[in-house]
Amino acid sequence: MEMIRVENVNLKIEKNTILNNVTMQVNKGEIVALIGRNGSGKTMLMKCICGFVKTTSGSIFVNEKKVGKEIDFPEKMGVIIETPGFISQYSGMKNLWLLAKLNSTLTKNEIASTMELVGLNPKLKRHVGKYSLGMRQRLGIAQAIMENPDILILDEPMNGLDYQGVEDVRKLLLNLKEQGKTILIASHNTEDIAVLCDHVWKMKSGEIKQIE
Repeated sequence: MEMIRVENVNLKIEKNTILNNVTMQVNKGEIVALIGRNGSGKTMLMKCICGFVKTTSGSIFVNEKKVGKEIDFPEKMGVIIETPGFISQYSGMKNLWLLAKLNSTLTKNEIASTMELVGLNPKLKRHVGKYSLGMRQRLGIAQAIMENPDILILDEPMNGLDYQGVEDVRKLLLNLKEQGKTILIASHNTEDIAVLCDHVWKMKSGEIKQIE
């Protein structure tokens, strides 16, 4: 079953072609990689899939619903795109609790369990502004998965993580795949791709092709 389907998508911003006739798909329970140099279009494609950026033409379906037509933002989707943004003077736990109160019924115990899952101490009082880059990335992953989404869109999720952090997140993503989650990941790390991914799509100058 296709969870994400991108059909002939074009995106132009002013006179610049950002995405050029992009067609690709991600099936349920797969981990699929987007690779390519910075500026190749990976992040912008992810933003279009999430409904953050409106395409110039073409269609995107998430869980069989057309983005921008039947839904503005796909449901049951966890996202990390670019550096996760948090309120720097609050702890990690308080940040996630405030976000959860916006649109979910998560308990503090459930949030604490998610933080522990990504290797963070929910009782740590340190403000997020004093977190290392790796800790912020772990918190971003916790935010993406805490509401038990069916689909994860992860742009460079290993960014800033040390060796142990990378190992922890790889194990987490493989566990989520076993649970039937669908994961689209952008990465520059060939080892991440070899360990995690079922299929690989390469982007160059806004165009895409499947290479594995």
